[in-house]
Amino acid sequence: MARHIVARTTEIPPGGNKVVDIAGRDIVVFHVNGEFFALLNRCPHEGAPLEKAACVARLTSPEPGVYERSRVGEMLRCPWHGWEFDMRNGQSWFDPKRVKIRSYPVAVERGEELQKGPYVAETFAVHVEDSYVIVEV
Repeated sequence: MARHIVARTTEIPPGGNKVVDIAGRDIVVFHVNGEFFALLNRCPHEGAPLEKAACVARLTSPEPGVYERSRVGEMLRCPWHGWEFDMRNGQSWFDPKRVKIRSYPVAVERGEELQKGPYVAETFAVHVEDSYVIVEV
């Protein structure tokens, strides 16, 4: 997989997202609970843009009338028909064996840790004040 620098960490605020075009694919990168997640920006049901999806919590019930919320903000609810997906792996909660959003590995690295390739020209010291978000496609 090729690595693509998609944003500075500060460009995607907590709870926000950013859509990037990588090799002709729209990929949406979410910033949730201090982590970044990258998914194909298309619901597998009818193609709704997931950048418009609601980021909700997982809701479970151990018994009637008792509800527990967990993983707040890590579940996506499609803006068109309400299908829900796990942001960590793209898995559907509607039909988990057949329906899934493509997800991509995400890393956050400091600017000085990024390398540009095997050919190295003369370099000069650069001060980096922020980190970058990198997506592997």
